[in-house]
Amino acid sequence: MKIVRETMITENPAKNIRPPAVASMFYPGGTAELRDTVQNYLQSSGVEENVFQLKKGETSELRALIVPHAGYIYSGKVAASAFRLLQEIPKRFKRVLLLGPAHRVWIQGAAFPGADYFDTPLGEIALDKVLMEKLLGDYSWISVNDEAHAEEHCLEVQLPFLQETLCKFELLPLVVGETKTEELAELIQQFSKDEETLIVISTDLSHFHDYQTAQEIDARTANAIELLEPEQLSAEDACGAYPLRGALVAASQNNWQVHRLGLCNSGDTAGDRGRVVGYGAWALSA
Repeated sequence: MKIVRETMITENPAKNIRPPAVASMFYPGGTAELRDTVQNYLQSSGVEENVFQLKKGETSELRALIVPHAGYIYSGKVAASAFRLLQEIPKRFKRVLLLGPAHRVWIQGAAFPGADYFDTPLGEIALDKVLMEKLLGDYSWISVNDEAHAEEHCLEVQLPFLQETLCKFELLPLVVGETKTEELAELIQQFSKDEETLIVISTDLSHFHDYQTAQEIDARTANAIELLEPEQLSAEDACGAYPLRGALVAASQNNWQVHRLGLCNSGDTAGDRGRVVGYGAWALSA
C-alpha cells in the first residue's frame, strides 16, 4: 500500500484530475444551467422554525454540516438549506473535509483519491495534497483508492454548492467504508478547532420504504442526531452512518449544538410515495 500511495500522490508530476461522474444525471451538466440551478435552490431553500441563524460577529460558531446527496430534483432544496449558511461567511473556510459513504466499491476504512483536482462544470477544485499525505501517514485505515472515487456521487454532488457559496478552498475528500466510529471521530476531532476547515458529512436517510414508514424512521433518526446518540444509528437509517456516527461522537466531545435545517423525503419533492428515500440537513455549531 505504501508503494501505491507514493506512486499515485508523490511521484506523479502530471496534473491528475478526477472528472465529474454524475453531471447531467444528478445535476445539470452545463455551466450556466448548473450555476443557475444551485443559486435558485440557495435563494428559495425553506427552513424550519428552529433553524440555526448565523449572527454577525459570531461566525466562528459553524463547525460542520450534514447534507443529503441525491439528485438535485430530489434533495437539492434540503441540501441548500445547509449550504446557504456559508453565504454569510464565504471567506472564512479555506478547506473542506468532505466525508461520504462508499456506494460503488466496498472498502475497509476510508480512501482518498489519487487525483490532484476534482472537476465539475463550475471548474476545478484543488485537493490539499500536503495534508492528505500527512493523514495517510497518521491513520493506517486511510488509503488511496481511485476506483472508490471514480463513479461515486455522494461527494461530487456537494461540490457545486460549495463552489457557489465559498471563495477559493481546498478539498479533503474521503469515501468511507466500514470504519470504527472512534477512528472517524478521532479524525474529525483533529479539525474541530480549526476554524478555517469546514466538516461536511454527506448522507441520505432511510431507503425505499413507503412514505409513512419512511417518515417514522427518519423522525427517529433525526432525533438520534439531535440528541447526539450515534449508537442509535445504523446503515439502514442513514447510508452515511459510518461518518455520521463519527461526527456525532466528535460533536458530543466538543459540546457542539445540532440544529435541524430540513427533513423530508423524495415523496415530498420529485418522486412517488410508494418507495421513497429520506433527506435531512443539519448544522453543528460550537
